[in-house]
Amino acid sequence: MRALSSIPLITVALFFILAGPLWPASSDEVLTLEESIAIATRQSLGILSAQEGLRSAEAQRSEAFTAFLPKFSTSYTYTLLNRDPHSYFQGFPPLVAPGYMIVGTRDNYTWAFDVRQPLFAGGAIFENYALSRLGVDIADFETQARTQDTILRVKTAYFSLLKAERVLEVARQSEALLKAHLDNTQGFYDVQMIARNDLLRAEVELANGRKYALQAANAVEMARSQFNIVLRRPINAAAEVRDTMNALPPVPSLDACLAEAERSRPEIKAAQLKVRQSRSAVNIARSEFYPSLNAVGHFQRYGDKPDVAGTLYQDKESWYVSAAASWTFWEWGRTKDRVDAGKARANQMEYALADIRDQVRLEVKRSWLELKDAEGQVGVTVKAIAQAEENFRISQERYKEQVGTATEVLDAQTLLTRARADHANALGDYQIGYARLERAMGKAPSQGQ
Repeated sequence: MRALSSIPLITVALFFILAGPLWPASSDEVLTLEESIAIATRQSLGILSAQEGLRSAEAQRSEAFTAFLPKFSTSYTYTLLNRDPHSYFQGFPPLVAPGYMIVGTRDNYTWAFDVRQPLFAGGAIFENYALSRLGVDIADFETQARTQDTILRVKTAYFSLLKAERVLEVARQSEALLKAHLDNTQGFYDVQMIARNDLLRAEVELANGRKYALQAANAVEMARSQFNIVLRRPINAAAEVRDTMNALPPVPSLDACLAEAERSRPEIKAAQLKVRQSRSAVNIARSEFYPSLNAVGHFQRYGDKPDVAGTLYQDKESWYVSAAASWTFWEWGRTKDRVDAGKARANQMEYALADIRDQVRLEVKRSWLELKDAEGQVGVTVKAIAQAEENFRISQERYKEQVGTATEVLDAQTLLTRARADHANALGDYQIGYARLERAMGKAPSQGQ
């Protein structure tokens, strides 16, 4: 019985060995900034949506071009009359008596083929095509803008994760130092060299340090989740990124940034094209002041049977070529009102372009000032770390010699932890600030630094 009862257990064990783990293994892959950007730009919903808009604009441009080309149409009709067509014949009395004469058929089949080529439409066809071509360029610039937005989100999430990991490392270092201080304090207390209050404070500070480390670990987890969401990966996926925080690109001059934004910002380029589009719309409305001219070709076959092979009363084929001109010369000011409305919309686009330029300049200057502030913070925190480390070293030595207090050591430890955390935050803020400045300038942000 025992041998038989062991069979299911063996079967289950073999199943798990052959099937492998039922949960995904953690990934040891370390993502670079370039790889992260590539993943995000392939899968970004904003970029995919903008690309669909670009495809739609290209299709509209192709549609507008067809207006230049001739249009072909055909039709096939069947008509049944209530009686045979006839005509009254006076006759030639007394030789020929008067009466009705059949002149057609009750069953009538007609197949027609038409060609229509526009010759002149007051410029409406050309302007409509020009408008649709501008629409393609606008959609392309909007796609560029969405791509730059996505890259900025990636870089922000990437460096936020690195910043959180640096802060976590600082928190763990602080916890280790507090643990070492507690051990020293415990030793001094055991030989009755310090009061119990010093020991209790060391224990409290270690507890606070562990709490700080836990909060920093949670911040890393949230930053990793945000990074995964930006890359459209599972929110709990393992994400390790290569640390490039210390590679700080130089800050360009403000004038160079403003000039680059005016030259490269896709929103400005799109707004400029929208102004041109509005002017084309005015020309389209103005085209109704002019007549339109079309060339028409018509071919027809006729018969009293479905094969349209003719009848006794009519030839089976006929054709003609004509030129047709039409002109609506009075509509109570309708065309003028449309032109005036188009001019007003063109003026609106001009004002919108000026406003976008102003907002871009403001965004560039704000980003530049924030980056300069982050640059200063990096330099300040480097000096602060050196000073805090020296202060902590001296405080420790004084405490070991019992010429200093435990409070001095803990205060020095707090200053050192803050300086290191501030430096990590300053590095991350600099990298994020540089990415924002590049986005404000309209440059495709450099994918690696």
